[in-house]
Amino acid sequence: MVTAFVMIKARTDSIPECAQELSEIDGVSEVYSVSGDWDLIAIVRIRHYENLAEVISNRVNKANGVVETTTHLAFRAFSQHDLDAAFSLGLE
Repeated sequence: MVTAFVMIKARTDSIPECAQELSEIDGVSEVYSVSGDWDLIAIVRIRHYENLAEVISNRVNKANGVVETTTHLAFRAFSQHDLDAAFSLGLE
C-alpha cells in the first residue's frame, strides 16, 4: 500500500466544494480542511506506486478550485500500538 499526503491550496470561495470533489476521487481516502499554509490535506492510499500519477497528477491536481499542491510520500506508518511495542521494556 502506498500512502501520500497531498497538501492543497484552493480558491477561497470554493474550499468546501473542492474538498467534496476530492473526496469522491478513487484512491483519496480522506480530505481535511486545515489551518496554516494549506487549505486542504488529502490522504491518498493506493496499491501500486505506478498509479500515483493517475490519481494525483490527473485527478487531484485537476479538481475544481485546486490552485497548488505538494505531495509527501509516507515511508512507514507508526501507530501508538507500534510505538508502545517498540519502546516496551517488557516490565509490568
